[in-house]
Amino acid sequence: MIQVKFNTQSQPFFQALRTRTDQYFKTNEISTKGDSRLYWKTAILSITFVAIYITLVFLTPESNWINLILCSLLGANFAAIGFNMMHDGAHGSYSDNKFLNESMGFTLNIMGGNMYVWKQKHNENHHTFTNIEGHDDDINLKPFLRMHEGQQKLWIHRYQHFYGVFMYGMSLMFWVFYQDFKRYFTGQVAEHTNMRKMKTSDHLIFWSSKFLHILLFLLIPMYTVGVVAAIVGYITMSYVCGIILGIVFQMAHVVEPTSFVTPTNGIETIEDEWAVHQIKTTFDFATKNKVVCWLLGGLNFQVEHHLFPRVSHVHYPALRKIVRETCDEFSIRYHEFPTVLKAFRSHLSYLRTIGRA
Repeated sequence: MIQVKFNTQSQPFFQALRTRTDQYFKTNEISTKGDSRLYWKTAILSITFVAIYITLVFLTPESNWINLILCSLLGANFAAIGFNMMHDGAHGSYSDNKFLNESMGFTLNIMGGNMYVWKQKHNENHHTFTNIEGHDDDINLKPFLRMHEGQQKLWIHRYQHFYGVFMYGMSLMFWVFYQDFKRYFTGQVAEHTNMRKMKTSDHLIFWSSKFLHILLFLLIPMYTVGVVAAIVGYITMSYVCGIILGIVFQMAHVVEPTSFVTPTNGIETIEDEWAVHQIKTTFDFATKNKVVCWLLGGLNFQVEHHLFPRVSHVHYPALRKIVRETCDEFSIRYHEFPTVLKAFRSHLSYLRTIGRA
């Protein structure tokens, strides 16, 4: 099993950055956690989600087109809840209250995932070993997509910039009905990472929340609107949610000219300090677009999120200025796309290049 180690002898960049961000919160006398901006957003997203669900399942419109539109909106609402409420909660940045953080994180279980597994896959592996083959499972879409030169190239990858984005739509269903179970039964969250042993309560939550998801989004709708309509609605909702999740996460890490690492021996040593590695493997995008910022829960401020995952996303616009200034001082390139469209084009261009390399 390959181990990865970062340069811990000298970390001048991150030390300077932490000092300045700590001073920012101290000077302004504010908490690093969420505030009224996040709580209002939680209320809006929760109310709209419940309203759309009730309309679809219990007050079903006669028009199939209206139902498909509502299913699509439910999928987009699902994604927004994941970006804002679940993501901050699972990182412990939603509130100083642990129960509230866990409650927000548990929305992932309602979406069909599992917070216990996700915390190890995302919080620990992805955030520590970003874009490192065999450790960051977010870049493991083999054999369907080739994400970097360290992965095997197949003939189909030549066309991945055409079909890749459409495959992202399947990611949520693949995650809910295959990947979670694979990790559960194999005990691995990534190729080189074993999952911590689950307690009895973790097993119970895993199975009960999977059943809850199926009950809410398949069984009850099947009873109220019919089997075919429920399945079509579920696929529509999941596909829209999956394609949004996939595109947003890929635009942050799988674009030009992001760095990737492919370990080749027993212990791989990264020359950069951890924080510098995060900046080399991460992009911001559309940070001045208020609508994008509101909907994506700060995930377009991906650099700031990777450097300070336990700080709520509502503070990222302010931290961005500090990070950029510190990067300039240390001659570290800060990656950013001004718009979503440019980030998306870069992702497609990268898929085309790496698929033909």
